[in-house]
Amino acid sequence: MEHKEYRVVNQSVRKKDAMQLLLGKPVYMDDFTPDNGLVVKILRSPHPHAWIRDIRTETACKVPGVAAVYTWKDVPQTRFAIAGQTYPEPSPYDRRILDRHVRFAGDAVAIIAAETEKAAQRAMRLIRVDYEIREPLLDFRASKDNPILVHPEEDWFPPCPVGGDNRRNLVASDDNGDGDVDAVMADCEVVLDRTYHTKAFSQTMMETFRTYTELDRYGRLHVISSTQIVFHCRRILSRALGIPMSRIRVEKPRIGGGFGAKQTAVCEVYPAFVTLKTGRPAKLIYTREESQIAGSPRHEMEIRVRLGANRDGRIRCVDLYTLSNTGAYGEHGPTTVGLSGHKSIPLYTGNLEAYRFRYDVVYTNLQPAGAYRGYGATQGIYALETTVSELAEQLGMDPTVIRDQNMVKEGMRMPAYYNEPANACALDRCMEHCRRMFHWKEKYPVRDMGNGKVRAAGVAMAMQGSCISRVDVGSATVKLSEDGTYNLIIGAADMGTGCDTILAQMAAECLDCSVDDVAVFGADTDTSPYDSGSYASSTTYVTGKAVEKACGELKEKICSIGAELLGCTPQDVAFEGKQVRRLDTGQTVSLSEIGYKTQVFSNQAAEATVSHSSPVSPPPFMVGMVEIELDKETGQVTVLDYMAVVDCGIPINPALARIQTEGGLVQGIGHTLMEDVRYDRNGRPIGSSFLQYKIPTRLDMGNLRVEFEHSYEPTGPFGAKSIGEIVINTPAPARTHAIYRATGVWHRELPITPEQILFSQKKE
Repeated sequence: MEHKEYRVVNQSVRKKDAMQLLLGKPVYMDDFTPDNGLVVKILRSPHPHAWIRDIRTETACKVPGVAAVYTWKDVPQTRFAIAGQTYPEPSPYDRRILDRHVRFAGDAVAIIAAETEKAAQRAMRLIRVDYEIREPLLDFRASKDNPILVHPEEDWFPPCPVGGDNRRNLVASDDNGDGDVDAVMADCEVVLDRTYHTKAFSQTMMETFRTYTELDRYGRLHVISSTQIVFHCRRILSRALGIPMSRIRVEKPRIGGGFGAKQTAVCEVYPAFVTLKTGRPAKLIYTREESQIAGSPRHEMEIRVRLGANRDGRIRCVDLYTLSNTGAYGEHGPTTVGLSGHKSIPLYTGNLEAYRFRYDVVYTNLQPAGAYRGYGATQGIYALETTVSELAEQLGMDPTVIRDQNMVKEGMRMPAYYNEPANACALDRCMEHCRRMFHWKEKYPVRDMGNGKVRAAGVAMAMQGSCISRVDVGSATVKLSEDGTYNLIIGAADMGTGCDTILAQMAAECLDCSVDDVAVFGADTDTSPYDSGSYASSTTYVTGKAVEKACGELKEKICSIGAELLGCTPQDVAFEGKQVRRLDTGQTVSLSEIGYKTQVFSNQAAEATVSHSSPVSPPPFMVGMVEIELDKETGQVTVLDYMAVVDCGIPINPALARIQTEGGLVQGIGHTLMEDVRYDRNGRPIGSSFLQYKIPTRLDMGNLRVEFEHSYEPTGPFGAKSIGEIVINTPAPARTHAIYRATGVWHRELPITPEQILFSQKKE
């Protein structure tokens, strides 16, 4: 379906907060919250698995400036989950604010509240903890049914049945499929059986986890946090602290990056507990080290792919098993793992006769994992796409052609994607566009550049979703002001993605006004309409549709009030942007007149609130191609050129969509080539700063080129789908493919460091 020309939508409008950020205005949590409250610090366990026999805080409490020190003896004993997910949460209730049983090196042992950071740090050094050190469970491959139990407690509770059993170290498990996998596999001419390992990756957002809490003038707990999930955060705090949600208000300021890390309530409960106990404001700001060792990184996964095909390249069968390491606590464990199969296998719907997808999610005594852009799809797509590239190389086929033959196309139903239809799918056009712009035929052959350097290219496809279907709810309130402008109030969180701007563009398109005439506010649990939050790529697709619907309702109300002023029925008037016109006489009333009318002897409010949820989650699609130069003498990989073509439906703001894509590609570079969450043999983290945990800089990016192929998604606002997450999914398999082309070695573990490349060549 062709899309019409839009006036504001599909235009590159400048972000609403651009100038404030550019000029360094105070917009982040620590910029405008007072510094006269208590400084909160957390004493953390040095051991991955231990029982606290005793903890002595008397000396620490005597330090001048120390207000309080709290231990497991002082906190509520209710178990809860910190995953920001819709109730009832799929993640198990397996945490306490503080627990005698510490489960990873970095687990919270005590909360210190002091007048100054110096006093808090001094007190922390004076706390004496007597640990009974227990044997840790560090290998996730050995976790299931291991005699070492990470969560032996009786009050472990799963709100949803997801196949978990704490007595087996199992957070979740499932087995699903379609067709007779074994029979089809036996009939295939070529079968590849490969296992891949992706380590944990940290989000490394520039603004670390941070929260400020106070009691407001009504005695309610007021929480200002850098979070993606204000409403979920309120519910989490209510359960953890044992107070009603009516006594809690959560709001978020500008967020200095999240990438999913802040879909988990990592730090909010600690200052909130301090404020409730002391009655004083409190502030907790994680150091970079704390964010690295006690944050919510990507889940480590091991993925086994069995791929069945014929020698003509027809992919007939996929059998995929994922083992996911959730770490010491289960947040996001049951949900991330599903995407490893459901967002990879459907890419090959074209000729697929059968598929099977099984998974287990297990506990270990390592840092608990959480949400990270791509949310499990990243790991699964890396494994499956690398296997398909290997299949093409074995068959002597162009890897782009084998994908042409097997990819999902518009109109197909995808059994491995909850049987949803591909109503809008330009993946085939993305491939052709990318092939042409990248000059694939010239770059695919390996080229010897001399001095031990070779150039090679690789390719990968990806898909994601546009929400959690039948779960996510987006809401919007649109109000007319008496000067004829509008207020848009949302519960979604702009974390640098530009969603405030994008949603304002949609409102401006609907209301036939300028983006500058739409003031955006959010997110605040007291004033915003309910929204699941900014995650699962849902904001543009779900909240955007709510904006579109709310504007439609508001226009009807404006016409009704205008008709009253014009002495006719609403059917006799037309909305014309700045005014309402009576059709038969041509008389008009301005929006300003209508706005003032609502304030005088009026029974109609010129505002509308709408919630929207979707029964489907239309996938965006993408093709990525990379050219690298590899130095065989050092193993160093340099990214020369990356071409990405994305189908996100109709891009609401092409400039912001392009920036989203570029950002995801750079994160993918880091995952593939350098980022590495590591532990020593005792389970203690190595690499708690940017000196050890390397992330890409501008010099590592190479030449990034981004293009779009439009499709029109009928269930989305203005034909839009999501773009936030898919963009991180092609770099790893494309670069792995390119490294194989350059060296003749397939690497099946991320990251692929220069050392690994060098040593693997020597083995060959």
